[in-house]
Amino acid sequence: MFSKKPEKPESEMSTFESQKPITKTTSKAVGGPTPVPGPGPLPSPSPVPPLGSMAPKSPAPSSPYRQGDRMAPSIIGEDLTVTGNVLSKGEVQVDGQIQGDVHCSSLIVGEKAQITGGIVAEDVVVRGQVMGSIRGVRVTLQASSHVEGDIFHQSLAIEQGAFFEGKSRRSEDPIASAPKIDLMHGGSQAAE
Repeated sequence: MFSKKPEKPESEMSTFESQKPITKTTSKAVGGPTPVPGPGPLPSPSPVPPLGSMAPKSPAPSSPYRQGDRMAPSIIGEDLTVTGNVLSKGEVQVDGQIQGDVHCSSLIVGEKAQITGGIVAEDVVVRGQVMGSIRGVRVTLQASSHVEGDIFHQSLAIEQGAFFEGKSRRSEDPIASAPKIDLMHGGSQAAE
């Protein structure tokens, strides 16, 4: 089945052994390829910026939440019901039920979620049910959403199939006129 390879004459082997060794390169996480010593000229290393110059850029001053301090989203699971207001400086994803107001920087209302109360966030994506007003810079009602309440927005997108009953009002700063949450008494307080 297998045939034996013909052996090379010694004259070919000596030629192969007399050749120069091959230069190899390996990579590091920072700095590009590192040459392994060998004969011949070494390639010049690629320029690497100093570590201080790779610091995250500061966000636009108009946003009250800094992108450099971005944290993992807070998730309210399907099996959780919150009675009371929810306040977060970051992103909140709701898959359960909330009976109260929600104030955060970014809110995702999952398909099985139900919120009975007002929403105030820069970005709001609704896939589930909201019974209350929504105030957001960018509001998106996806096809599976069911919203009963007024929407105050700078930009609004409503997908085909979404249910929306209420008034849509465009505002340059919809969040500024939102009522503030009073955490001490568990209720909302009118904006001052």
